[in-house]
Amino acid sequence: MLIAADKFKGSLTAVQVAERVTTGLRRIVPGLTVESLPVADGGDGTVDAAVAAGFERHEVRVAGPLGHEVTAAFALRGDTAVVEMAEASGLQRLPAGVFAPLTASTYGSGELLRAALDAGARTIVFGVGGSATTDGGAGMLSALGARFLDAEGEPVPPGGGGLAELASADLSDLDPRFASVELVLASDVDNPLTGPKGAPAVYGPQKGASPDDVEALDAALAHYAKVLEDSVGAKAAEYAVAPGAGAAGGIGYGALLLGARFRPGIEVMLDVLGFAAALEHADLVITGEGSLDEQTLHGKAPAGVATAARAAGKEVVAVCGRLGLQPQALGQAGFRRAYPLTGVEPDIAKCITEAGPILEKVAEQIARDFLV
Repeated sequence: MLIAADKFKGSLTAVQVAERVTTGLRRIVPGLTVESLPVADGGDGTVDAAVAAGFERHEVRVAGPLGHEVTAAFALRGDTAVVEMAEASGLQRLPAGVFAPLTASTYGSGELLRAALDAGARTIVFGVGGSATTDGGAGMLSALGARFLDAEGEPVPPGGGGLAELASADLSDLDPRFASVELVLASDVDNPLTGPKGAPAVYGPQKGASPDDVEALDAALAHYAKVLEDSVGAKAAEYAVAPGAGAAGGIGYGALLLGARFRPGIEVMLDVLGFAAALEHADLVITGEGSLDEQTLHGKAPAGVATAARAAGKEVVAVCGRLGLQPQALGQAGFRRAYPLTGVEPDIAKCITEAGPILEKVAEQIARDFLV
């Protein structure tokens, strides 16, 4: 039995999901051998998943999205680091109810990448998602040696809004270690930087951006890409329309400028976490996340787990808080069945606040259906 689930956002971490499912299964089948491999798709929870898989947690003080210092973590095993931008620049770093769509910066994410290099990383998996920012990675690049100046030769203000004032960009002093490091941009988002499917239009509203803010941010990021094209050449324009450029408020674009290679986040994380080896011993795989819905099918962790497990001839079931997929879509995605918490407790509020005990009951049902 292998449990490879993502977090139930706002209720349970991926580690807690595995613990609760294990408890429920063993109530019905005492002594059942269970291996747990918490997973993530590059968004928040990615470092925790790596630590649960045996990576060492490293903490460092960096700038949060509003400039205040925060304690952020990355994971390291050998010379491979897992860095999660949300640790430094995520929505979780904003005070409750506070958004800063025009001014939030990814500077701390750059500091986190530099800390991973300082710790000896030669391969960096850069998981991006859950960001509070829409600055095209300009803050991150600034922390790594880039200079973004206005017409007076002064640094532009932090955040995507400040990029409207950008007159010149100089990337010549970027940390030279990136030339010899493998940087993998891990994301479930393949949007371009700007336009109708770009970072501001699609994800800006989640970060508190009004329609006017979205318009201003889209124009500022387009201007940013044009100034960079003038500075570093045609590749800056090519990267702006490349898959993943729009990830996490455009930090994907900044990562591509650093030489990153884009890969779907869950594919990268399954490789890094050793999923294939864990799968060999399993006869049934349990995966899941808080909401199993249409978004799940577009690169989210459970879909990646199901694809990989079914390719290896293993059956897959899913647990979730709520289920938004029809049986046909579930089957096509590789899931034998899905078990929502709402199947045990119809009250959604209780499913959120009492997710752990309810998930144990769901796991008992899985054991009865598949193991007894």
